[in-house]
Amino acid sequence: ILSKLKTFLTKLKKTTSSLAEIDGLLALAKLSLHEGYCRPKFSDKTELKIKNGRHPIVETQIDTFIPNSINLDENKKLLLITGPNMGGKSTFMRQTAIIVIMSHIGSFVPAESATIGKIDQIFTRIGASDDLAGGQSTFMVEMSESANILLNGTSQSLVLMDEIGRGTSTFDGVALASAMASYIAEKKHSLTLFATHYFELTQLANVHTTMENVHVAAKQYKDDIVFLHTINEGAASQSYGIEVARLAGIPNEVISAAQKNLQELKSTNTIIDKQKDLFDHDDFLKPSLPMTHPILQKIEKLNPDKISPQKASEILYELKKLSKD
Repeated sequence: ILSKLKTFLTKLKKTTSSLAEIDGLLALAKLSLHEGYCRPKFSDKTELKIKNGRHPIVETQIDTFIPNSINLDENKKLLLITGPNMGGKSTFMRQTAIIVIMSHIGSFVPAESATIGKIDQIFTRIGASDDLAGGQSTFMVEMSESANILLNGTSQSLVLMDEIGRGTSTFDGVALASAMASYIAEKKHSLTLFATHYFELTQLANVHTTMENVHVAAKQYKDDIVFLHTINEGAASQSYGIEVARLAGIPNEVISAAQKNLQELKSTNTIIDKQKDLFDHDDFLKPSLPMTHPILQKIEKLNPDKISPQKASEILYELKKLSKD
């Protein structure tokens, strides 16, 4: 039987491939019909307009999913999103990217209406993870992915950046996040969702005309917090971090200490001042080597992908010798 089937192998592969495509299209059609998806419209402009968008996975896991809208165009390209953890920032960002992807594969999308403009790439910097095998810390992974966005993003790219700078000290984190958001607004002009806990960044909207502050809504009732999961205009009034910690089961003794520390921070910078700055070292104050230095010239000519371990060892000895000259 197998020998006879082998003569039809090419046709069988084409048939199974066609059946798989039909199966996928039928699944998308059934989902679109049952879940009330809409047919997206495409535009030649640089824009992204989604009315009452939803996350196709999350909405199936909960009883009531709160839809949210987004409206980005030439005049409004970057949304600075603030608000508490668990408020829905990451879900809002992810559902936006998913809707764009679904529209590009020819599917209906989970929204009341959607207009998708020219989008050439989707860049994301979401989540915290390290690369143990590659020897990279969480912060290094974060910076590497951010560098890829800043170097390769275009004015037609969709960029999602979540909590940039959280892997380092507060001051360094604020400085890096602020600089990156400003760079995207001034140089890249990408359609961007930039979520942050740094409230200092909300002032950037007063400087860059294409930036706008939005926040995920939450209400505090006595000692509890209620997440409304809606995206509203303007910056968040507070972070509710301690309330979220209480919900997570942090001991009351720790919560009380945190509240005391918070009051102290609001009146002085006692605790923050004790935090060591990542770049607060004499080494960073020393002038860098001139680009004409023989060590830099030697390194510039190297191709790491074509160097054997033995050759690399020889080069290290040579560089060490040059450093002594």
